[in-house]
Amino acid sequence: MAKQVEIPESLKADLPPNKWGKILASTPIVMAVIATMLAGLASSEMTKAQYDRSLAAQLQSKAGDQWSYYQAKKLRGSEARNALDVLAATTEIPPLAATVLGDADAATMAAFTKNELPKASPPKFEDNVQTALDALGNSAPEREIAADLTRVKDTDLAEALIAAQKAALDFDNATKSINKNSDKFDDALMGGDQNTFRAFSAARLRYTAARYDAESRLNQTIASVYELQVRQSNASAEKHHTRSGKFFYGMLAAQLTVIIATFAIAARQRNFLWSVAAAAGLAAVSFSIYVFLYV
Repeated sequence: MAKQVEIPESLKADLPPNKWGKILASTPIVMAVIATMLAGLASSEMTKAQYDRSLAAQLQSKAGDQWSYYQAKKLRGSEARNALDVLAATTEIPPLAATVLGDADAATMAAFTKNELPKASPPKFEDNVQTALDALGNSAPEREIAADLTRVKDTDLAEALIAAQKAALDFDNATKSINKNSDKFDDALMGGDQNTFRAFSAARLRYTAARYDAESRLNQTIASVYELQVRQSNASAEKHHTRSGKFFYGMLAAQLTVIIATFAIAARQRNFLWSVAAAAGLAAVSFSIYVFLYV
């Protein structure tokens, strides 16, 4: 951090009593203030970078949870299909009659007699978000994904995450009655006619495999949106880290200007040294403005 600069009275007395002398005297003080401001900006940018890194780590943890759900549900779906294959290979499976399900609701009837799931509507995303998701899903190079993300707003990703989570919740709510009826019929039919129970068991396995497949795709979408947020947060952290370093260099240049300007006051060749100080100060200020606006 830059320290406050005070010009000794002996040097002040040696300054010319005109406008030039006032400029000469004020230069180190003004540049000391600028150096202090640049030091604050450098520290602020570094704090923002650390925050974004921490946020990226939290988002990566949430993405990991969704990938775990995805893998678990894909595995359960595969287990249900394997069990159905074993059942079909070892015994005759008659078709399940709708009368077995009694007065079950339409969704349950469609799931067990027609192998039709409730509609799992995929979430709709803004075009730039969908482009970035497609690049991620196709394992595109990180440079390409990063380029796509530069066109995606933070708010668009936040809305995409809400939409993906809502789609998963809607499908979960749509299958609740089927899952409940599935357990009820399993208990009721277990001790009855074995052909009927086998038909129901096969229908239940088909439904279970299809349900887990649909749920895993929804979890995959949520995880992918989280992955984009992780990359976006890391990119923001890198940007703030770069800005912090450049503001730090600007602060050093401003402090150098203070030193040169102070020497100019004490030296005989004030015009030359102050010109160097002015050039260094102008460069420091110009560079810092460029970093603030464009980096």
